[in-house]
Amino acid sequence: QVQLVESGGGLVQPGGSLRLSCAASGSIIKGYPMGWYRQAPGKQRELVASISSGGSTNYADSVKGRFTISKDNAKNTVYLQMNGLKPEDAAVYYCNRYPVVLHRDSWGQGTQVTVSS
Repeated sequence: QVQLVESGGGLVQPGGSLRLSCAASGSIIKGYPMGWYRQAPGKQRELVASISSGGSTNYADSVKGRFTISKDNAKNTVYLQMNGLKPEDAAVYYCNRYPVVLHRDSWGQGTQVTVSS
């Protein structure tokens, strides 16, 4: 089973930046579309950004222009560069295949992002 390990979260002031990383076992990052998702307390998990196997990217309107998704196939790692962070970006961030398929894809532990002054 594929394992996903997210890292890079933390506490940042509004307007600040963070770079999240997602290390995957196997070679799914090279062969599958991947996404970054987030879940804030009391809210459903939502897709933030996705990247195709060929490198095409898409973003939720709420993060467009501020977040950048990228990947390094050789390192089996997906990244999320987050700039101009806002309090509403605070959530636990996860990576996974896009789309997620029940009974095939499991979730990692995520990485907490807190945006506060």
